[in-house]
This record gives sequence, structure tokens and C-alpha cells, in this order.
Amino acid sequence: MFFDKIVRPALYRLSHHDPELVHERTLGVLARLGKAAPALGGAFRVDDPVTVLGLLFPNRVGLAAGMDKNGRALPSWAALGFGFVEVGTVTRLAQPGNPKPRLFSLHASDAVINRMGFNNDGASALAAKLARDGKPGIPLGISIGKSKVTPLEDAVEDYRFSLRALHPYADYFAINVSSPNTPGLRQLQDRTALAELLGELRSTSLELAGDGSPAPVLVKVAPDLTDDALAELLEVALEHDVAGIIATNTTLAREGIAPVESGLAGQAGGLSGRPLTTRAAEVVRFVHDHTGGRLPIIGVGGIMGPDDAIRLVDAGASLVQLYTGFALHGPGLVRRVSRGLAARRWT
Repeated sequence: MFFDKIVRPALYRLSHHDPELVHERTLGVLARLGKAAPALGGAFRVDDPVTVLGLLFPNRVGLAAGMDKNGRALPSWAALGFGFVEVGTVTRLAQPGNPKPRLFSLHASDAVINRMGFNNDGASALAAKLARDGKPGIPLGISIGKSKVTPLEDAVEDYRFSLRALHPYADYFAINVSSPNTPGLRQLQDRTALAELLGELRSTSLELAGDGSPAPVLVKVAPDLTDDALAELLEVALEHDVAGIIATNTTLAREGIAPVESGLAGQAGGLSGRPLTTRAAEVVRFVHDHTGGRLPIIGVGGIMGPDDAIRLVDAGASLVQLYTGFALHGPGLVRRVSRGLAARRWT
């Protein structure tokens, strides 16, 4: 309540009610903390270890991609209680993203609309930063996508470049083929295109691993897929030994927006937050049931409290991620969700 009533309104007033400026200033503060961040203590940390994807996670609650695209504040995320962090989405080429304004906070709807467009410094820059500064003390996922200027027919090489550049540093890779903000990207979820992409990435990861184990590769799916399309995607994922599924990305649907904010519903981009809560759980359950539990799932979408996270784990998720809930309600949400999941004593 303190964050919602005092901190968040102050941040928005100081940033001229520009959500992207709020995000940048907050990230800047966390980045400046740097290696001093762990000294903040364990106020937010909940120990609830679990092994998924062959990795040991200190708890089940991670930071979703999009919050720290370039890995600027890696030491701070563990200090805030996250059990893992996913950076990116990063592309082969550095790119500025879509024109501003491109981020809209819908406080009455407990939601966000974004059309950021994979703004990032590029895979090589992230690799150089990780080589220089090291990894965080929690598992690190790296989300990779296609550069906007790269034609779809050349997309595979874009992903392969990023995989090669970042393979030494990733505990897992998330293959983002489901963002609505890069033209044509979602076409890569189609059977033929996805089979080619996953086949090449599997070969590349095996080559890079040598005698070791390749970094797990997960596919992030859109919540807007029909059941038939999602079933087909899952069949391709199983055929190509994908390690897991991240469900879900943002949605193009606009159900759940409060009437007072209906004027923002026409903004292009992906909607996240409370309006996605039910659909995210439906997709997680479909993935779990359709694959017979063979694919670990990271559940993300509409987690605004412990009950939402519990619902995703009940549906079949092994891990969960926060983004919009964390952005709108602050770091206390990390602890509340972690404690809620730990109290259930999942097996």
C-alpha cells in the first residue's frame, strides 16, 4: 500500500507522468547500486529452492524479459528477492525500438500497453558487459529475438548470431517469436518457420556445448494463438527437443480495460497485467495437458498477487515471472508472491 499510495505517485509526478521515464530512472538507480546491492540485505528474499531445467533456483519467482533489456542492474534483482532474471529481448543488431510514446500505464486496469519494439544495445554489447561484469548470483535467462531490419527469410541467422555471442553466459535461452511489436515476428510461430528455426538453434547449441550440456532453449508463446495453432507449435517444440515453454507474451486483445481508460485501448502494442491473468493460466494449463507435463513451463502474465501465481503453478507452471505487477506495485510483490508459493510446499 505504501508503494501504491506514496512511492508510485511520486515517481510519476517527478517523471512528468511518462511511464518510460519512470522505468528508465528506476533502472538507473538499481544499476548504480551495482555490486553494493546485496548489502541491502535479505528483506525481500524468500528461500524456496527448486530444480527446473537442470538448474537450481533459490525460489520460483523470476523477473520477466523487458524490464532490464541490457543487463544494467543484474546484481540488484537478486537483492530484491528474485530467484532468477531474464534479460532482453536482445537482437543481433542494436536498435532504438519504436517511436515514442510507446509505453502506457493503465492504473485503473492494473495493466500496461507497450510497443517498445525490442529497443536494446545488441547481442555483442550484452556479451561484452557480461564478460566484463560477470553474471548475477541467480540463474540468468537471455531472451533473443529478430532485428527489425532483418527480413523474415534471414531470421534464423539473426537468432544464431545472438545464441553464439551469448552462449557462454546464459543459463537458459528464451526464443521470442511472439512479441506483437516487431512486424511479422509472430509468423515465426508457424510450423514450417518454427521447425527451421528450432532445428538450427538446436544444432548450434549442441555445437557450442561440445562435450558439455547445451544451455536449455525455451520458446515464448503468444496468448492469442488458437488451441489448434498452439498444439501445432507444441508438437514442433517436442520434435526439436525444446527444453520448455514460456507462457505467455503480451496480448493484442483489449478485454479487461477499465471504462475510464477505454481511450487508451486503441493504442497499438501488447497489453499485459490484470487483463491477461485468466488467459495466461488457460495457456499454461493447455501446454501442460497437451504435452502430458513433458515440457517445463514458466508462467507469466497477470500476476498481481500470490493467488495469481498459485493459479499458474496449479495449472502446470514450474516457475513464474513478474513484470507488470512488479512495475506497478513495487518490490514488495516479489516477497508476497514468493512467500505464497513457498507456503504451498509444492512438489
